Amino acid sequence: MATVCFIVDAVVTGSCLPRHLRAIRQSGHADHLLPIIVTNTCADTRLAQIEQRYHARGLVTPAQLLGARINQAANISQAEWLFIALSKKPVASQLWSTLYAQLDTSTLLDALVILNVPPRFSARLLRRLVKASASVPPYLVIRRTWLERLGGFDPELDESSLEDLLQRLYACPTRLKTISSATLRSQPGLFTKDAAGYAQHSSSLSL
Repeated sequence: MATVCFIVDAVVTGSCLPRHLRAIRQSGHADHLLPIIVTNTCADTRLAQIEQRYHARGLVTPAQLLGARINQAANISQAEWLFIALSKKPVASQLWSTLYAQLDTSTLLDALVILNVPPRFSARLLRRLVKASASVPPYLVIRRTWLERLGGFDPELDESSLEDLLQRLYACPTRLKTISSATLRSQPGLFTKDAAGYAQHSSSLSL
């Protein structure tokens, strides 16, 4: 089974952090199979209690911006796949359960953009929205090796590091899919070698 790690930043998710952690832990998989690193800029007693409740590891780096915090968490995890929270809104636990079960078969994929609802935008419009900072998906799932090839998140950027990485992701020949819970339910063989629609360039995204 592929190794995974969730990276959830407390500043990005804000008051919805417990909902993110709850959804991950309700996916039905053992805690050690879905490790969680919660990044933050300061120590907080309430946050520590939340981390303990959901068996998450806290990573406090006061001097680092968001890009650097995520990079450090990625380096610590050493997991094959990184599930990175990009916005305040969490994702349903059913998606994590289905997705995790299929990751091991995915040899033709570098990254996944996770949506809460089926995508309704064309690839071109989605890229424009990302470029305009108007739309950041809830989660990005990416191979750690591919994140390293992209140079990671910009450590000198804070919230804008998310849009910056997405733009580079779309600009590179990334084998990328944009999916939702509905997509996984309707296409159980989404990640098999016979599945069609793998995008190797941003211009051929299948949404």
